[in-house]
Amino acid sequence: MALRATRNDLGENAKKVSVSVLNATLSDTIDLTNCVRMAHWTLRGSNFIGLHTMLEGFYNELFATADDVAERLVQLGGTPDGTSQNVVEKSRLPAYPQGTTASLEHVKELADRFALLAKHVREGIDSTDEAGDADTADLLTGLSRDLDKKLWMLEAHLEK
Repeated sequence: MALRATRNDLGENAKKVSVSVLNATLSDTIDLTNCVRMAHWTLRGSNFIGLHTMLEGFYNELFATADDVAERLVQLGGTPDGTSQNVVEKSRLPAYPQGTTASLEHVKELADRFALLAKHVREGIDSTDEAGDADTADLLTGLSRDLDKKLWMLEAHLEK
């Protein structure tokens, strides 16, 4: 992986580890944003308006997060892999089911994906911290907290 020259004084290994982790996180975050949008557009059920409104906030916040991740990547000399083609190829999340309309089925599908992304982000925190990039680890820590909060909000809808 070739990095662009930058005055950022992190070591080359730290930059390479962080760029790799950030690109994986970027693909997953863009994919999750699109999953949330799909649910927002197609969900049906008695709790429609509450979920519709909540999910709109989720995808707007995820979009902003993807921007933060991509910008950190560029700061380290990397190039974001944020095109649709790259996201399809590199996302670690399972494909979102096309035919889902039931609101609680959407919630379950999204909860599974938020939990999986949170797991990957925590692994990225460890990797970037061990490589010596505290700033990327901090960015990912904030993302981890946000994903856990959204997961909690989704799971609250699933309790009987």
